[in-house]
Amino acid sequence: MKCQQCDKPATFHITELTGGKPQELHLCEEHARQYLTASASEPTAVGGMASALAQQMAIGQTAEELANLDQQACPVCGITFYEFRSQGRLGCPHDYVCFQTQLEPLILNIHGESEHVGKRPRRQASGSETRTQLIRLRREMKESIDDENYERASELRDEIQRIEQEGK
Repeated sequence: MKCQQCDKPATFHITELTGGKPQELHLCEEHARQYLTASASEPTAVGGMASALAQQMAIGQTAEELANLDQQACPVCGITFYEFRSQGRLGCPHDYVCFQTQLEPLILNIHGESEHVGKRPRRQASGSETRTQLIRLRREMKESIDDENYERASELRDEIQRIEQEGK
């Protein structure tokens, strides 16, 4: 999605209630900073929220640090942090470990806790390691195909098929 003020990608999505109706704004970092700084001077409750967001942006990471972080990838499923930020979904359970430092504040902000305290399954989910192995093998096979290493890709395909047959 593009910024409503320019052609850069929108990285901030702000929803404000004005007149009882939600108003969505999709802005790049530069325009979001301008918008939030302008809103911070208003004496409304929204201005207070906007000033808090503007302050958090000022304290936040630089664009270069964010670009480096976006390149970080899970060694099991291969999803990058940028893909997670874009899609809002993680690729596998190992992503929680791989992106722990980035996910911890997000999870705390959303849930208020970082540990599960609700109901849990009585028995362990079977086959989670097998699913993880299949994800890793499929990613490796895709990389082999991209590198035009078809011999390795066929070996991985056969391994995937063998594992899937054992699971049936």
